[in-house]
Amino acid sequence: MNKSFDFTVTDEILHRHNCEERAIISILQEIQEYYHYLPNELFPYISEKTGLSEAKIYSVATFYENFSLEPKGKYIIKVCDGTACHVRHSVPILERLRSELGLSESKTTTDDLLFTVETVSCLGACGLAPVITVNDKVHPAMTPDKASELIKTLKEEPSDA
Repeated sequence: MNKSFDFTVTDEILHRHNCEERAIISILQEIQEYYHYLPNELFPYISEKTGLSEAKIYSVATFYENFSLEPKGKYIIKVCDGTACHVRHSVPILERLRSELGLSESKTTTDDLLFTVETVSCLGACGLAPVITVNDKVHPAMTPDKASELIKTLKEEPSDA
């Protein structure tokens, strides 16, 4: 087990759920909410505390699409590429975001862990297309230029925001 990893937050989360096996999804959700992903160092620790095998915890973490084993940025930008957004030119928005942030289809998170850019099949806001979300906040009628402005604004926000 990694002795340099700080397990304080994980201990608080486990304590809130009484280390119960049946709360594993809630435990993982709260851990991911804090870290923005599920650090590998936590799997043996959670296993030890809950009595679940590491394999079982890992299988839960990889079964559900919302869990991530890779670090994500402070700002998670989801670009909708559903039919309504696609025909209203969501691809140039995605290309602008990737270009400005130095990202690609295979590299989705900036090195400074400030931004993660992902595509999604639908955000359920078709009437507002094209749409992106930043940490689940909807930004309607997006354009490449508006996306650039949004990135600039987010970069200027205080680091504790």
